[in-house]
Amino acid sequence: MTISLIALAILLLLVFARVPIAFAMAIVGGIGFGLLRGWGPAGAMVGNAVFETGLNYSLSVVPLFIFMGNVLAGSGIAQGLFSAADRVFGRMRGGLAMATVMSCGGFSAVCGSSLATAATMSKVTMPSMRRFGYSDSLATGAIAAGGTLGILIPPSVVLIIFGLLTEADIGKLFLAGIIPGILGIIGYLLAVMVAVRLKPDLAPEVKEVQPMTRRDAVSVAAVLGLFVFIMAGIYGGFFTPIEAAGMGAAMALLIAMATGGLTRGALWNAFVDSATASAMIFAIIIGAEIFSNFVTFAGLPDSLSDIVGALGLSPWTVLLVIVLIYMVLGCFLESLSMILLTVPVFYPLVANLDFGLAVLQDPDAVLIWFAIIVVVVTEISLITPPIGMNVFVLRSVLPDIALGTIFRGVFVFWVADIIRLALIIALPVLSLYLTR
Repeated sequence: MTISLIALAILLLLVFARVPIAFAMAIVGGIGFGLLRGWGPAGAMVGNAVFETGLNYSLSVVPLFIFMGNVLAGSGIAQGLFSAADRVFGRMRGGLAMATVMSCGGFSAVCGSSLATAATMSKVTMPSMRRFGYSDSLATGAIAAGGTLGILIPPSVVLIIFGLLTEADIGKLFLAGIIPGILGIIGYLLAVMVAVRLKPDLAPEVKEVQPMTRRDAVSVAAVLGLFVFIMAGIYGGFFTPIEAAGMGAAMALLIAMATGGLTRGALWNAFVDSATASAMIFAIIIGAEIFSNFVTFAGLPDSLSDIVGALGLSPWTVLLVIVLIYMVLGCFLESLSMILLTVPVFYPLVANLDFGLAVLQDPDAVLIWFAIIVVVVTEISLITPPIGMNVFVLRSVLPDIALGTIFRGVFVFWVADIIRLALIIALPVLSLYLTR
C-alpha cells in the first residue's frame, strides 16, 4: 500500500513536471515493478505490455473510429449538421448556441472523440456566432461543453477502452451511454436558455431563419444513418462492436465520397490525423498497462478494499469519495490517461460493493453503471479549471480569446453537468434501462 502511494505521488510529480503521461506511467510502473520483483521480470513485463498492446485485435477499433470521425469532419458533414440545427433552433434567443450543442452531439455520435469534436466544431460554428453578435464566452462555452459529449455518446473510444480494461460488454456500454448522452444535450440546451434569460446581452435578438437546404438534410441523414447502421449492426448480430469500427469507417468513406465533399487533401489529412491520434492513444495504453501491472502486484486494489471494510463505510460513501477523487484528478490529467490510470485501481473496489442492483439480475450492472459515472465525471473534467483539455483545445484554435473568457462561458454548462451526474448516481436506471 505504502509503495503504491509513493509511486502515485511520483507519477503526479512527473506529470506536473510536464513529462508525457504515457512515459511517466511506464517509467514509474517499470521501475516500481523492478524494485519489487527484480529487473529481469520487470523487463519481461514491459516487453509483454508493448507487444500484447500493439497486437491486440480489440484495439483496432481505436484508429478505425478516429478515422471515421476525421473523414466526416473533412467532408463538410459537420458544417451541414450545424446549419440544420440552426434551422431548428434559430427562432429562439441563443439559438445558434443551442444549434452548436446539437451539432456537437450529432458529430460526436460518429466521431467518438471530445477533443476532435471541439476542434472541428469551433472552426464551423464560431465564425457564425461572432457574425451574429454572440458573446465570446457563451459561444466558446457551448463549443467546449458540447465537445465533451464525444466520450459518452456511442460509438465512444473511451467506453471501448473502458470495456477492454474491465472485460465489460462493449455493446452494453454503448447502450448505457445513450440516455445519459441525451440528458447531457437537454441539460446544455436548458443551460443556454437560462444564460440568455439572466444575461440577454450574451446573445442577439432572434434572427430570420432560412429554410433547410438539401445539403443540410443530407448531412443530418448521413450522421443518423451511420449511427443507426453501427448500432443496428451490433445489436442485430450482423457484426461485433470491433467489426463495427471497420464497417463504420468504410461507410463514412462511402458517404463522404457520395456527398462530394472529400478532397484528396482532406482524405490525406484524415489519414495523418488518425495515425497521429492513434499513436498517442496506444502509447498511453501501453504506459497504463505497465503501471497497472505494478499497482496490482503491489496490492493496492486489495489494500483499498481492506481499508473500506475496516472503516465500515457505506458503498454510497465510497462511491462519492471516488467521484471526488476523479473531479480532482480531472483538473490535472487528460481524460483517457485518467481512466487508464484509475480504473484498474477503483474497479475491483466498486465491484465488491453492494448498491442494491442485484434485483436487475445482471452481473454487469454495477460495472456498466460505474463506467457511465466515470465517463460523465471525465466529461466534467474536460471543462474544469485549471486544465480543462477542451478549453485548451479551443484556446489553441482561437488564440485571440482569453482562457478566462472560455472558463466563464462553460460555468453554466458545468452546473448542468453536475446536476446530470447527481441524477445518474441517484437513479442507476438512467444508465441501465436500455441494457435490460
